[in-house]
Amino acid sequence: MGKLGAAFCAGKNSAHKTSSKTGPKKRAAVFSMCSPGQLCELVTYVSENANLYHSEPPFHPRVTCALAHQPVWYAMHAPANPGETRNQPLTALAPQEDAAAAAYGLRRGALSPLETLAQSVSTIAPTTTPAATIPLVCALAGNGTWLAYLLATIAVLLVALCIARFARYSASPGSLYTYASMILPPWLGATAAWSLLLAYVATGSSVIGGFYHFANLLLRDATGHEISAVVLVLVGAGACVWIAWRDVKVSARMMLWMEAVSVAVIVIVIALVLVRHGMHLDWEQLKLRGMTGSGLRLGLVLALFSFVGFESATTLGAEARNPLKTIPRAVIQSAIIGGAFFTVCAYTEVLGFRTAGQDLGTSPAPMHVIAAVGGVPLFGLLIDIGALVSMFAGTLACITAAARVLLLMAHNGLAHGSLRTTHARNETPSYAVVVTGIATMLPAIVLAARGASGLDVYGWLGSLATYGFIVAYALVCIALPRYLRNHGAYSSGAQILSSLAGLAMLLALVGNLYPVPEGPYGKLPYIYLVYLAAGLLWFAINSRGKNAPQEKI
Repeated sequence: MGKLGAAFCAGKNSAHKTSSKTGPKKRAAVFSMCSPGQLCELVTYVSENANLYHSEPPFHPRVTCALAHQPVWYAMHAPANPGETRNQPLTALAPQEDAAAAAYGLRRGALSPLETLAQSVSTIAPTTTPAATIPLVCALAGNGTWLAYLLATIAVLLVALCIARFARYSASPGSLYTYASMILPPWLGATAAWSLLLAYVATGSSVIGGFYHFANLLLRDATGHEISAVVLVLVGAGACVWIAWRDVKVSARMMLWMEAVSVAVIVIVIALVLVRHGMHLDWEQLKLRGMTGSGLRLGLVLALFSFVGFESATTLGAEARNPLKTIPRAVIQSAIIGGAFFTVCAYTEVLGFRTAGQDLGTSPAPMHVIAAVGGVPLFGLLIDIGALVSMFAGTLACITAAARVLLLMAHNGLAHGSLRTTHARNETPSYAVVVTGIATMLPAIVLAARGASGLDVYGWLGSLATYGFIVAYALVCIALPRYLRNHGAYSSGAQILSSLAGLAMLLALVGNLYPVPEGPYGKLPYIYLVYLAAGLLWFAINSRGKNAPQEKI
């Protein structure tokens, strides 16, 4: 059996090989890695079909390792690239006791594939789209609502395939920030980090607005009274912070069951409406009657917001089991499942409202009407409850994801060093959870106190989050070809995929900016740019401080 021992230390390696005439071709490697303040040794055996070596006895050299100040990524084995200072990616996971450093103090291997998928699905908050987003898209695209969601699904799937290529070779709590920073210049890596952090925090604030909207809707129907929106924000977001701080596994299981029950009720209602309509198509929709090009474009941009956060499973790189397999699958599955669900819901809601003789674009409670058309009016109430629960799960998922991105930003000097702290017992990024939780609550509290409706908060902050997501997605798509080329996995197909996904994000960004939105929506690009400028200024000051001692030597 052929085996090769390779020792890697602070980006350097040495190899020893001998030959054998028989036995399958395999490569064995002993990797020694360092992350801040800790040492760990990894032994892994990998079967490959290229660059094969043989040796007779197993070779396990003892390796002495100095401290490294770069985070460790798990990925495919490749020679060091010229000028690359970070540790080389690896092909397999270390034993749990030896990889604690690489996990950044998080609970390694705690989440099953289904729980990992639940993180992405919950961030999307699929129940909220039929209840709140599809009516807004319909007001713009009309009979082309289903087409807007179909095109949005294709665009998101292109991005998901790009992200999945990274996720097959790299697992880190930093998510898209990690992927971009491995290849792009440092300032672009910082741009991805701050954009992604804003995206998760603003999305959390957005769905908190939806949470207090549906909470008061249900309370008003049941009792005729409402509760202060500020109180509802504090209770809802506070509970999310506590769960995210307490246990990532409990958090994932809660999100999984909340979304599963809510989506199941909607699927039943949608199926009943389609069955009642009979085995014939709605040609009004299929012929796109009354749809305009500008309406479709604006509806498409809004439809993309239904998908944001589909990649958030990538923030669980240290906590998912077998992350190099489960995370890319979760990213692609969430895009496909979400796209199919949203497109069918869009088609059915437009059909159902035509049957009821009402206007979907102006309906305050669309699922009540759809449930009545399906012959199960009680399910309208259940779906509103499901939307409330989905909003809660979405907030929880956003805080969970944002905290892990902030944790890695702190490790890499983009945020205050205290945010690297993880809870000794819970193994969660405790300080980062509290900070991102407060950041999620504050915008919703301020807007609610000023009298903004929950749906206004949902729309404004959701649109702000879209800018962060689009920029982060685009940077990852740009970085993909070079990353694959550096690791010997480049292909023309990957280049085409990256170009198409990047073009889709560029068009989405243009659609957000032109024509210039009216009212508060027109101010959102400037808010994003000011926020990003502040983040890059912090990055520049930090970088200058780190480089100053080196310049004196």
